[in-house]
Amino acid sequence: MTSLRISLGYELEVRGRSREVEQQAFQNVLDQVVLGDRLGFDTAWFVEHHFTRGFSHSSAPDLVLAAASQRTERIHLGLGVVLLPFQSPIRTAERVATLDVISGGRVEFGTGRGASPLEYQAFQRPFEKSRQIWEDSLEATLAIWRADGEPVSRSNEFFEIPDVAVYPRPAQRPHPPVWVASTSLEGYLAAAAHGYNLLGMTMLKGIDDVAADIARYREALAEAGFDPASRRVALMIPWFVAPTREAATETAADAVLWYIRRQVNLVTPPDYYDARHATHRVLGQLAAGMPPEEAMATLREHLMVVVDDVAGSRKALARIADAGVTDLILQCQVGGLAHGRVCASMELFMAEVAA
Repeated sequence: MTSLRISLGYELEVRGRSREVEQQAFQNVLDQVVLGDRLGFDTAWFVEHHFTRGFSHSSAPDLVLAAASQRTERIHLGLGVVLLPFQSPIRTAERVATLDVISGGRVEFGTGRGASPLEYQAFQRPFEKSRQIWEDSLEATLAIWRADGEPVSRSNEFFEIPDVAVYPRPAQRPHPPVWVASTSLEGYLAAAAHGYNLLGMTMLKGIDDVAADIARYREALAEAGFDPASRRVALMIPWFVAPTREAATETAADAVLWYIRRQVNLVTPPDYYDARHATHRVLGQLAAGMPPEEAMATLREHLMVVVDDVAGSRKALARIADAGVTDLILQCQVGGLAHGRVCASMELFMAEVAA
């Protein structure tokens, strides 16, 4: 059995525009989390995005996870991630603590500053100050939880905490595990400086470059006085496994390429050229500029996606473990794949790949 903890990751894609398709997508995902609970997946992670039709309808992940918490028994509930700059730390502390209470202490608290200029515009926050707002918001949220019901005061230009006590308190003490999401070495090192667990992906850089960044993250943990072995590193990867590679490709290649195009075009608008977002264009250009077979071959080579049979999935799993990863987050529901096929892939992975 693999030493990696295997989890599920959701964007909540909706491939279709009708209300019925959107509502069915939510029901399918909840059913998949229930199945994941039964199969032994470690955590169900849900992103937070706004205004991204089709690519991601997960604008209120805490509500979806609250529903999942009442239908499951042991699977952890991952907020991957709460976009801290867009609301008061008071609301973040309240909502995450409430989810932790009603789930019996199963929350994993992922945080991030977001990568979409459109979101910052809509929520009236300056993108150029995104890191500062995120850092201040995270510090304040953790301070609220560590205060254990005692009043907390914070004041800056983006939020005010006027000596108030915030309830409820999380079930986990002093608070749920903290994760930081990043796709850059700069972000990895910022997480290491505070001893936070790390959420990443291979979709932008490929497994070899990500492995180098993970090694540097672990070095930085030690330099900051933290035990690298006590911190977790998770990678989220679109993954579909079938009895043969041909069957996997026939079923999932179109869905994976659709997902990649939507991610690039909706999270980073086509007319936005800020250099800080250049990496978000890489796979969009790849998918759009190559024939599908060539694109899939390149994506597979760098483990940006895994669409394969059991043997190929096992090789990919070993390569991921060698990169210093502790947690693998499978994006099984990707690009509008049929619910039944997603469930079959989940079952096959846990029975023959992870076993």
